[in-house]
Amino acid sequence: MQLHNKRTYISRIGGQHNKLLTAFVLASFATCLSISTAALADKQAAEKWIAQEFQPSTLSNAQQLTEMEWFIKAAEPFKGMEINVLSEIIATHEYESGTLAKAFTEITGIKLTHKMIPEGDVVRTLEKQMYTGENLFDAYVNDSDLIGTHARYGQVVSLTDYMVGEGKSVTLPTLDLNDFIGLDFTTGMDGKLYQLPDQQFANLYWFRYDWFQRDDIKAKFKKAYGYELGVPVNWSAYEDIADFFTNKIGEIDGTKVYGHMDYGKKDPSLGWRFTDAWLSMAGAGDKGLPNGAPVDEWGIRVEDCHPVGSSVERGGATNGPAAVYSISKYIEWIDKYAPPGSMEMDFGQAGSIPKNGNVAQQMFWYTAFTSSMTEKGLPVVNDDGTPKWRMAPSPHGAYWEEGMKLGYQDAGSWTLLKSTPEARRKAAWLYAQFVVSKTVSLKKTMVGLTPIRESDIQSSAMTDAAPKLGGLVEFYRSPARKQWTPTGNNVPDYPKLAPLWWQNIGDATSGEKTPQEAMDSLAKYQDKVLKKIQKSGIQKVCAPKLAKRKALKGAEYWLAQPGAPKAKLDNEKPKPLTVSYDQLVKSWKEAK
Repeated sequence: MQLHNKRTYISRIGGQHNKLLTAFVLASFATCLSISTAALADKQAAEKWIAQEFQPSTLSNAQQLTEMEWFIKAAEPFKGMEINVLSEIIATHEYESGTLAKAFTEITGIKLTHKMIPEGDVVRTLEKQMYTGENLFDAYVNDSDLIGTHARYGQVVSLTDYMVGEGKSVTLPTLDLNDFIGLDFTTGMDGKLYQLPDQQFANLYWFRYDWFQRDDIKAKFKKAYGYELGVPVNWSAYEDIADFFTNKIGEIDGTKVYGHMDYGKKDPSLGWRFTDAWLSMAGAGDKGLPNGAPVDEWGIRVEDCHPVGSSVERGGATNGPAAVYSISKYIEWIDKYAPPGSMEMDFGQAGSIPKNGNVAQQMFWYTAFTSSMTEKGLPVVNDDGTPKWRMAPSPHGAYWEEGMKLGYQDAGSWTLLKSTPEARRKAAWLYAQFVVSKTVSLKKTMVGLTPIRESDIQSSAMTDAAPKLGGLVEFYRSPARKQWTPTGNNVPDYPKLAPLWWQNIGDATSGEKTPQEAMDSLAKYQDKVLKKIQKSGIQKVCAPKLAKRKALKGAEYWLAQPGAPKAKLDNEKPKPLTVSYDQLVKSWKEAK
């Protein structure tokens, strides 16, 4: 090749190179500009949501923005992905689904759909994904009642491991696990965290504070029963108060009133009426928090983390005297002191009755009803918006002992499954943290009244709201709240065991069986399920280990041992005890 041709060739190549270089530089600049513009838009979206929606917060605006900027950066690899999560239908999740999911999508670019279905369907969908491996949803909010299930089957991601391993890059530095009040509920037998609390609400005693404060009613009660009308500490006092309002007061301001409210229809909602710690309130289990050990409130005995039975002959307490006492009292009180038709009602029908203004007290009342019970214009709400009612710790039964749990607390918690593809799991984990982050958690608490963070509970916003929440804030700030806990690790397969409760106890509410017969049947079927799990070998960790019948020690042996199952008491109605509500709240404040 001649020199000039060579130079021409080099010149031609150089020109093409310059054009390619120029095009590359322009494309790179456009890409950077696009990324910069997108990041700016995300930040602007975050600023908008912080200003217009995420107030109040325990963080300053600057701290909120810093937290949101972390989400923006962490979400970059997942932008444009369509992520689906599932929860039950309550006010807190409605707020997440309708508002927080939209905010998350605008701020991060991840297209988030938060679907809600009835709680039972959530469990069934989760169970299906666990058994089939098909990724039906990328994350679930399901009750921590399943902690014993999740820790045994090996299908749920250990968050303890995930946050320092695969999920480290998408774990919020300001998550502050120590601020969560329910981590004990979501920790497995191995000490690892399997779920992250999203919402919590307790099951407490509810009563008409205005009636309990009336001098004429107080005087009449003391004359009839010989002690002061107040918050019942035990079931003996609760029963007296129920009798008093139903039969001795009868009518207030022209309205027929009742001293008790409950429901008894044989349907699935009857199950959680009892698994939500009714037996622990009676005193059926052992001492220990968050759950009795070795026997819990389901009556299931565990040895070295292995469930060994629920019937008394196996050392369990499901059909023991305390459990039978709890069912007997439940039926007796509905028959004697509740409004007509209560035994035929389900949970949904019965839940709205107290707001009508004709019920004096209720033993079993979920704090999730707080917002609906504070609506202006209701017979149970004053003209200034403050409630005429209060919530307080539940009274305990004759078999209860100090050191036992005293009631139930629901803890709907984020759960990640191993069957979810890694990228989708990471994106879903970002959303799970977003809706519990300090940036949004206080506002979410004010909307749904289901607190999960200590910082939110102690905030000035909650202090300001307290007068209109009927004791909710006072309860969650008190040391008493630690006695209200969900189902724990003793229950190895919640989806399989839970339905047995309404199916068998429903036979007692319908009159088909006596309480003893119903609980004998329940214990029998629970043990059958435990045996099936044992034989299947599907649970590799802490699986049930039921002894063969010839090796059983028998009911007489176990009833003679300390703790649960407990022998029948000669007197199941000890001296009634009450306490002044105002004095109770004062004692909580002093305890702090």
